[in-house]
Amino acid sequence: MAEVKTTYDFDQMLSNAREAYGEELMRMADDGLDFVFTYTDNVAPSSSAGRFAAKYPDRCFNFGIAEPNQVGASCGLALSGMVVYAQVFGPFLSLRSADQIHTDIAYNDVNVRLIGTHAGVTAGGGPTHNCIADLALYRAIPNLTVFVPADAGQCVKGIRRSFDFKGPMIIRIDRGGSPSVYADQSYEFEFGKAIETVSGNDLTIISAGSSVYWSMMGAKILRERHGVNARVIDMHTVKPMDYAMIDKCADETGVIVTVEEASINGGHGGGVAEYLMERGYNGKFKRVGLPDEFAVLGDPDEVYRYYGMDPEGVAKTVWELLHK
Repeated sequence: MAEVKTTYDFDQMLSNAREAYGEELMRMADDGLDFVFTYTDNVAPSSSAGRFAAKYPDRCFNFGIAEPNQVGASCGLALSGMVVYAQVFGPFLSLRSADQIHTDIAYNDVNVRLIGTHAGVTAGGGPTHNCIADLALYRAIPNLTVFVPADAGQCVKGIRRSFDFKGPMIIRIDRGGSPSVYADQSYEFEFGKAIETVSGNDLTIISAGSSVYWSMMGAKILRERHGVNARVIDMHTVKPMDYAMIDKCADETGVIVTVEEASINGGHGGGVAEYLMERGYNGKFKRVGLPDEFAVLGDPDEVYRYYGMDPEGVAKTVWELLHK
């Protein structure tokens, strides 16, 4: 496999997946791809998705604040033969529309791509608007593919690839700008195939979404301060997971740490742990994420530091695990 070029340059490599997905939908429509778009009132007219809806009003449907109705109608459009992209405010997608995701979208196995924005603690509305229980729900529903892009560029790759994908998909993205993981977009991408972003043989950090960058920065701290070479894996497809990659990392490094911006109960780390235990893994393992509580209120970066999910916290957890 060709070398993957990554970046640690926070200041120059910011990206915004919430804007990138709308820009890619515009390009896809301009290229002649036939799909429809449903959305809610949190899509501002000035946003990329808002501009797409203004340019292609005949294929866009605004459901206001009736998210369950939107998800159900998206299923109906898909059953009529359409490929449907549906942008929903993340907390209301996973919690308010759970029945429609389960019974309408997943049970009927339709070609709907549910784009859940403001994932994790990025909504700014506190515990009632934090989107942290979603991965546990999505993992338990049959037929769902769950894609958590590491940065805006990967989000664009996934949006484009999802057009020809068969079956329902969750695309989980955060609210605002996050550091880019990949310095260029020439790397190979395939749903269900994890990517090694940092090489190392002392341990493995497996993450998805914005936490891939935190993990890379944590690995950099470990290398520079302690001489520890941590491997970092971008498990962008949380369901189905790349079990072959987990096997490889468990066999070659013997220590596994997962990092996620979600509840550690039933989330990405839980999925890795379940698989490892059933295969007879007896190495060291630790989950980093939001604990079993309603998260404290604060700026996302402050919340990350509070729960040890930032690069310093990741490095500290790994170092302590290695010496436990």
